[in-house]
Amino acid sequence: MARGKIQIKRIENSTNRQVTYSKRRNGLFKKANELTVLCDAKVSIIMFSSTGKLHEYVSPSTSTKQMFDQYQKTLGVDIWSSQYEKMNETLKRLKEVNGNLRREIRQRMGECLNDLSFENLRGLEQDMDTALNLIRERKNRVIANQIVTWNKKLRNAEERYRNLLHELEARDHEDPHYGLVDNGSVFGFENEDPRSIFVLRLQSNHPNLHSGAGSDLSTYPLLD
Repeated sequence: MARGKIQIKRIENSTNRQVTYSKRRNGLFKKANELTVLCDAKVSIIMFSSTGKLHEYVSPSTSTKQMFDQYQKTLGVDIWSSQYEKMNETLKRLKEVNGNLRREIRQRMGECLNDLSFENLRGLEQDMDTALNLIRERKNRVIANQIVTWNKKLRNAEERYRNLLHELEARDHEDPHYGLVDNGSVFGFENEDPRSIFVLRLQSNHPNLHSGAGSDLSTYPLLD
């Protein structure tokens, strides 16, 4: 039974369209390979799917570039010259943009100012003022964040200092080897040796308090 003719029009269903593309692409490549083997022909097929994916077939022992070169030679055309000119134009434009950026950077560093007119100098001054204001705003935000962080560290250090004082006060009542004096100093005997006494001075305004060091330990040997 013969198959019915398929109406040639765009397949609306994307899945069916992709399946049909894959099957017919493989069929084309198979026919191209048969032409290459049976007829000793050079065949090149380049196609792009609806998703932009590239598929190509090139006869063995040749390349796409060789095919294009032979195509140009046979027809007497140069398909690369226009592309080469476009690439040169793009390169020239990019070099110009790069040169302008480098010159602007040097001008912002105080160089290459002799050729600038008064209007250009005034515009450059305004741009630098704007940039300076942005830098100052950023610097102030950084300083403010650092102040907040330091204040948090200071509060934590003060809280640890108060907790340590409460702990030492409680220990003063429990252990007779320790004592707490009014100026924030603690004294006691080292290794319960009555001949050696140590003094631990706690200072809330210690210069190293922010780094976690808020005390000073000194040991004094007692005379016999």
